[in-house]
Amino acid sequence: MKYARIAGWGKYVPERILTNRTLEQMVETSDEWIFSRTGIRERRIADSAETVTSMSVAASQAALQVAGLDSSELDLIIAGTSTPDYLLPAAASMIQDELGAERAAAFDLRAGCAGFVYGLTVGSQFITSGTYQNVLVVGAEITSKFIDWQDRNTCILFGDGAGAVVLQADDQPTGLMASNLGSRGADHSALFVPGGGSKYPFCQDVLDRGMMNIRMDGGRLYKFAVSTPVRVAEDTLRSAGLTIDDVKLLIPHQANMRIVESICKRLGIPQERVFVNIQKYGNTSAASIAIALCEAAEEGRLEPGDHVLLLGFGAGLTWAAALVRWGVPELSLSWMLSPHAIGEQLHAAGAWGTARRAGATLLAAAGALFLATFSRSKGA
Repeated sequence: MKYARIAGWGKYVPERILTNRTLEQMVETSDEWIFSRTGIRERRIADSAETVTSMSVAASQAALQVAGLDSSELDLIIAGTSTPDYLLPAAASMIQDELGAERAAAFDLRAGCAGFVYGLTVGSQFITSGTYQNVLVVGAEITSKFIDWQDRNTCILFGDGAGAVVLQADDQPTGLMASNLGSRGADHSALFVPGGGSKYPFCQDVLDRGMMNIRMDGGRLYKFAVSTPVRVAEDTLRSAGLTIDDVKLLIPHQANMRIVESICKRLGIPQERVFVNIQKYGNTSAASIAIALCEAAEEGRLEPGDHVLLLGFGAGLTWAAALVRWGVPELSLSWMLSPHAIGEQLHAAGAWGTARRAGATLLAAAGALFLATFSRSKGA
């Protein structure tokens, strides 16, 4: 069986910083009011020359460098975004061109703030099925161009940015171990942009009525965000035969600090095992988890064998949970000779709940033990 290892990661955020102090001069609000309700101190805003494509390319180049992979080796590019440069073509096709990934297939995936986790799940399936070897998954947004800067309920929340990961085929149990995707379309109007699509095409009337701006029902969103993601996270862990105690790091969508704290409390996970960067970037929608995952790796928060729980939720309303095993732990002779350590390794891989994974891990250990024994006897 093939697994989809996260082999590379990268991010890009615009240089321009919009602080709460600056927002005080634009709309009736205050730094204290914003921070106490959202946990946000500042956010990044794209300049006129920056696009979803340009930011995605920068993040992707960083991810490819970490993976030690040339863009020509990519088989597929998935771009999770709700703010592409154009309605046509797909942002992923433009990313493909800019990267020089001539042989890669490319498509966009639109699932709101859960878009990156959706993309990670879909990309992993292309690898585990044996279809592709190298897949690039991007989460990128420029929501600042769809904001009413006089609406303090939305303008304080959102920022721009991009994150990317490279998935590579691997024989060891790694990468995506379990996932749970879903949608509650009945509540689609809780977070949407009514204008600009085929129902209300762009025209002067749509512009005059502010239909190109994000509209949000904060109450409905909050009730959804503090309940559904918790259930989905628990279901995902249960399907892998694990509990929240087995999770080294939770990376939730950086929507609102109050929401994150409520989710953590309900899941029973302490804050020190939760990655948060909302204070720096605000809500970057589909880029949120991708950027956070990259920063967690850069800061040394993840070690080979760690279980990471990614938890996305947003427009749709959509949700996406992904349990990821980070890297591939190195086998050692002492590990192979210790039944207790073997048991711990199987538990860490979620193998207690999946006989197939347990068998694969035992076979790998037996093979490595044979090689080690053979090498010793040969050397003797």
